[in-house]
Amino acid sequence: MISETALLESATLRSTVLERTDVLDRVKALSLLPDGMHVTTAMVAAYFGVTTEAIRQLKARHREELSRNGMLTLQGPELAQFKRDILSRYPGGYPQPRSSLTLYSRRSVLNIAMLLRDSDVARQVRVYLLDMEYQARTQPVDNLPAAPSPALDARIDERITHILGRTVVPMFNALIATSSDHQRELVTLRTGVQRIEKRLRQHHARLQGLEAPREDRPLAGVMASMDAMNGREFEEHVATLLRRDGCTNVIVRGGSRDRGIDLTALTADGRTLVVQCKRFAPHLSITSPEVQKFVGAKVLHNSEVALFVATCPFTRDARNIAAESGITAVHRGLLEEWSAGAPLTVL
Repeated sequence: MISETALLESATLRSTVLERTDVLDRVKALSLLPDGMHVTTAMVAAYFGVTTEAIRQLKARHREELSRNGMLTLQGPELAQFKRDILSRYPGGYPQPRSSLTLYSRRSVLNIAMLLRDSDVARQVRVYLLDMEYQARTQPVDNLPAAPSPALDARIDERITHILGRTVVPMFNALIATSSDHQRELVTLRTGVQRIEKRLRQHHARLQGLEAPREDRPLAGVMASMDAMNGREFEEHVATLLRRDGCTNVIVRGGSRDRGIDLTALTADGRTLVVQCKRFAPHLSITSPEVQKFVGAKVLHNSEVALFVATCPFTRDARNIAAESGITAVHRGLLEEWSAGAPLTVL
C-alpha cells in the first residue's frame, strides 16, 4: 500500500493518483476562475491555508513536474487575452498581474497537495487519496463501484459520515475507554461532535428538500446538475436537448478551433442552426462583447437560427444585441425551462 511518505518523496507514485482530482472538493471546496478550469497562486494558497510565498517556493522546486500536470505561466499576448476574456469577468474586480500570471489546473493543485508538507488541508487530501487507493486495491474485481461519480450532495453526506461517524466518534470511544484522567472532557467532546454530525445531516436533508421537484419548478435540481458539469459535458447536454426537440445532424464542435461555434445542427424543419454554450457561475453574466463575437460567427456560418445558451444571466446590452442580430439568448431561467421539457419557440 502507498504511504504518505512515499507520496511526498516519489513523483512516480504521485503520477498514479493524479486522475482523482475529485478528492479536492471532497476535502474542501476549490474556487475556480470564471473559465471553470484554472486557479491562481493566491487561490491555491487560500485553499491550502498557506502563504503565496510557500506556493511560489514549491513551484520553483517542482516546476517541471507541475508543468507536466497542467501548471502554465501566461505572458505577453496570451496574458492580455486571458485578462480580457477571463479576469475581466471576475466578480468585484481582480488584482491584475503586471507581466506574468501562473495558472494551475485541478490536476496540478492535486499535485501540490502531494508535495506540500506544512498544510493540514494537504495532509487531509493525502489521507483521503490513500484511503481511496487502499479501497481500490482491496475491492473485489466483480464489485467495483460504477464509473459515474455520485451526486455532489451524496458525496458531501458520505464525507460527513466518513469523518465524523466512522473516524472521529470511534476515536473518542477508544480514548474514553482507555483514559481515566480526562474522561469527562472526552465525553463532552464526543457529544459535541455527534451534535455537529446531526446538524449537518439536517442541513443536508433541507438542501435535498429545496432541490426536490415542485409544481412551479418541475426540475429545480437540474441547474445544480448543470453547474457541476464541465464545459464539454454541458455542450453534450445541450446537444441532447436539441435532439429531443427534433433537430438532426447535431454535431458538437467545441474546442480551441471551434471559431466561435460549439454545436451545429438542422432544425426539425431543415433550417441551419449554430449554438454557442457558456457554462459560467450563476453570479456572472454574459456581456455584450461575448454576444458580438457570436454575431460574427453566425454570419461566418451563414446560419438561419442561432442560440447563445448560458448557465447565467445576460446583461441588458447583451440581450439587446442578441435581439437585434437574430440570436436567441437562452439565459439561466429559460435554460431551466428548456431542460425541464418546455420547447424553445425558435426551434
